[in-house]
Amino acid sequence: MESYTASMERFFERWNWRAVIGVTLVAAFALAATDPAIAAKKKRALATPSFFNSQETKSANLKPFKKWNAAMDRYAKENSAQEKGACDAKKFNKCHYEEWTKFLDSVKGKDKLAQLKAVNKKMNKAKYIVDQTNWGKKDYWATPGEFMARFGDCEDYAITKFMSLKRLGFDADTMRVVAVKDMNLRIGHAILVVFLGDKPYILDNQVKIVVEARKIRHYQPVFSINETAWWRHRV
Repeated sequence: MESYTASMERFFERWNWRAVIGVTLVAAFALAATDPAIAAKKKRALATPSFFNSQETKSANLKPFKKWNAAMDRYAKENSAQEKGACDAKKFNKCHYEEWTKFLDSVKGKDKLAQLKAVNKKMNKAKYIVDQTNWGKKDYWATPGEFMARFGDCEDYAITKFMSLKRLGFDADTMRVVAVKDMNLRIGHAILVVFLGDKPYILDNQVKIVVEARKIRHYQPVFSINETAWWRHRV
């Protein structure tokens, strides 16, 4: 009989998903299947309704998400050195930081929905560059500093929007970077979901406007993640 991990790998390959989705979830599921404590906890967990008509199951185990964790670690380091470096450097430097801060200061007085729209519009102006071209890797999760210095692809837009809103005072637990399957294009994609009250809003580099999740029909969520937890989604 085919192993669960092998079947998951075939599933992701058949849908032509990005490596980040397949590899991360296979690792997470494999860990849960081999660790009795995690497996027992998983059985006790009850799936709850979520965005895009999915059911979600929460886990606090972020260890399998190496690219996310690495990006968060690098962001902490670059944030502590935010005012160093020459303005013409290809790494995050004081000029990038000052521009970012100036933009965030300009929207601080707006209401939360207006801030979502401003952040989405600002970050979506960045040039889309695939990881292979930008970093020489099939998949790389960039920090806000790396994104502002070198641009990036879908998850990089989402991460930078996440951190921008956090700097504006949004509770990180109301936001998630979400790996989805684009049912129209049959490819993997990443977006940011932000909850205002009980309404999830979508910040997407492929969509100019911020909309409620209920208005989007072509995304199927796979997993979502923030700094404290991740959620597996089933439709």
